[in-house]
Parts: sequence; C-alpha cells; structure tokens
Amino acid sequence: MIEFSRAAYDDIVSHATGGGDAEVCGVLAGTRGTDGEPSVVTETYRAENVAETPRTRYAIDPEEQLELIERAEGDGLDVVGYYHSHPVGPTRPSETDAARATWPGYSYVICALDGHPFVGSWRWRGDESGFEQETVAVRGER
Repeated sequence: MIEFSRAAYDDIVSHATGGGDAEVCGVLAGTRGTDGEPSVVTETYRAENVAETPRTRYAIDPEEQLELIERAEGDGLDVVGYYHSHPVGPTRPSETDAARATWPGYSYVICALDGHPFVGSWRWRGDESGFEQETVAVRGER
C-alpha cells in the first residue's frame, strides 16, 4: 500500500495535466514502508523529462535525479519511488516502464490521463515477477 498526503497527490495530478502531450516525471519522498507497512508520500520533487521522445517515454537526467534524492534526504525524507504520467497511454506500467525499472522495492506511480486522471502505483520486485500493484490511498490533510 502507498498513501499520499492530499498535497502530494494533487501535485502529481497537476503536474501531469500541465504536461500537455508530454510525459512528466519526478521523485516521491516521505517514509518508505517496510514489513508490510505502507509507504507514505508527503513530498514530490518534479524533474525535467529528458527523454528523446517525451510524448511516449520519460527519463530523469542522472545528475538531476541525484540532486533530487539528496534534496529529499536533506529534508529528512526517504525516497519512496518515482512518478510519471501517461497522457494517452495505459493506466498500468508499459513494457518500456518494466524494462527500465531499476529500483527494487520502490514504488512506480503512474498518472494516466485518458479521460479522468487515474493515479496507480506498482512496486518493482526486481526480478522476473516484475511489478506488483499497490493500493493507493489519500490522506485528507493538506
């Protein structure tokens, strides 16, 4: 399970809807869940999508990714995972998403925009089992 503060959830949806036809991306931070406890996302850190084809792919520059991770840790937070949007893609990870996933145990959140925004989350297992879908919850406080 992954829980979002209302502000973090709203920021992902706002970032995705503001991205137009291009995928947007960023880092999720808060408290990483262990031993069956949910991860809690309290902050999002927006990143520039540097993919060659941003309409269908996302990529975070490695230097920017390191800066965002250090910023989250400097704020006293754990990196929980990553998010990106699918402006016209599926509401689940694509084959490309699975092929490029590299952080076992971390959450990969997708905001799909086909119709109404849909926010889903999958934890990368790091082996042939791939992604495991997580329940998404939103906390009411801002």
